[in-house]
Amino acid sequence: MITIKGIDPQMIANNLEPFVPTHPGEVLKEELECRGISQKELSRQTGIPYTALNEVLHGKRAITTEYALLIEAALGIESDFWLRMQMDYNIHTAKKDKSFMERIANIRKIAAVL
Repeated sequence: MITIKGIDPQMIANNLEPFVPTHPGEVLKEELECRGISQKELSRQTGIPYTALNEVLHGKRAITTEYALLIEAALGIESDFWLRMQMDYNIHTAKKDKSFMERIANIRKIAAVL
């Protein structure tokens, strides 16, 4: 990471992240609002338990493959879209975990010696 005296390292162009991924539940929540579909209605239509759907919509639960397929059937938005968005979110979140990234760095050091 580049550091310059008096400047926040995260504000230097070489240190900026290209994007901050959005949890797919946030997008799904907006989609439901735009279509005038309630959470209960989508829950009933897809068979996804209301509490689980609510957790997805609030970014507390991941969209699984099964959920993505059910949402595709109900809304016509391809399951690949939801799963790619979830994967991007998961990767970004994992990379923000310093202890996990230290593990990755240690594994890379060991692998480089082999």
